[in-house]
Amino acid sequence: MKNEKEYKLKGQFVCFNGNFIRKNELNISLSNRAFKYGDGVFETIKVVRKEPLFYTQHLNRLVFALNTLKINYNLEFLKVEMLQKITRLLNANKYFSAVRIRITIYRNGEGLYTPESNEMQYLIEATELDSELYQLDKKGLKLGIYTETKKNYSNFSSFKTINSLPYILAGIYKTENNFDECLLQNDNNELIEGISSNIFILKGNSLFTPAINAGCIKGIMREIVVNIALSKNITVFDEAIIKEQDLLDADEIFLTNVIYGIKWVVSFQKKRYYNKFAKNLTDELNKLIS
Repeated sequence: MKNEKEYKLKGQFVCFNGNFIRKNELNISLSNRAFKYGDGVFETIKVVRKEPLFYTQHLNRLVFALNTLKINYNLEFLKVEMLQKITRLLNANKYFSAVRIRITIYRNGEGLYTPESNEMQYLIEATELDSELYQLDKKGLKLGIYTETKKNYSNFSSFKTINSLPYILAGIYKTENNFDECLLQNDNNELIEGISSNIFILKGNSLFTPAINAGCIKGIMREIVVNIALSKNITVFDEAIIKEQDLLDADEIFLTNVIYGIKWVVSFQKKRYYNKFAKNLTDELNKLIS
């Protein structure tokens, strides 16, 4: 009977401004600025056996985002208490292996476009993952390019805001055209990133990824992969300009994300690709967390 009760409680809770409540009891005010204006940011973190991976990097990006958006915060809270809240949420949800944590921080208070307050509120959500280790996808991705809505560099293009319309429209395009993933472009028709990932192409012994000032997210896994590649004596160009022809000239293409690690591309148009380097990177990632 106890096990049945625990099963029913599994995955039922969120942390809303420090309060642990059931998902179906979460009430969002009509004045909520996240809902009305997309006035906030979020971070997704992989947690393995209650240990948030790469938390310092996530914290640094989050602090940069909050400073940029002029949302007030307590640094000590983000460094210490937020981690405690995550642990309590994992315990409440009976999650003890691999988990995806999403932290959403938004500006509190009312007002129209001009806010009446710059104080923060937050929501922490937890979703169970299938594996603690990073696993390379077996089949590879069929890749497309989304061209209808461009994403350009701005002072908030490098972090994750809760206004995600370019990615949503790219996701719809992906589904309509039977792709597994789509790349976004900026106004110069440079390929900058995937829907929820950074892009890398390998050609010979050189690895290329777009510059942050091209408009892409400053991905946590992007930074980790660059460092691993450098340690393996791979020449890395992390301010590359990547266009469609570069995809066709590549030996390998892969996408990176802190939750799933690496996903390799098997095809773009009529070109087919290998995944040897992507496999090696995945092995190196797992050494970092095991």
